[in-house]
Amino acid sequence: MEARAMARYVRVTPRKARRGVDLIRGLPADQAQAMLEFAPQAASDPVGKVLASAIANAGAKGGRDGRGMLWVRRAWVDEGPTLKRFRPRAQGRGYRIYKRTSHITVIVSDDSESAQGGTR
Repeated sequence: MEARAMARYVRVTPRKARRGVDLIRGLPADQAQAMLEFAPQAASDPVGKVLASAIANAGAKGGRDGRGMLWVRRAWVDEGPTLKRFRPRAQGRGYRIYKRTSHITVIVSDDSESAQGGTR
């Protein structure tokens, strides 16, 4: 049984969010949550929320609290739309600011063999 959770348009750059996702890929769900809780990256908070949502979805889908037996099967970050803003600079110029967004997806499964096989 597998369950998925997705957060779209998260205001964190995909490159920084991938650092948090790379930490948890292939780990047991409870160990992944502990890892994200103490990770120094700021992007660990939204990734942790998506992981918690996937665990809750698995509990609702399976009808049991499977936190100890769930594994992070696949986790990835896609790039969302970029907000383009301007910052005033000297002599009337405008400097472009890119505010990047991410789509974070986490899939948890209750079998550990498929957790090791996730490539993405």
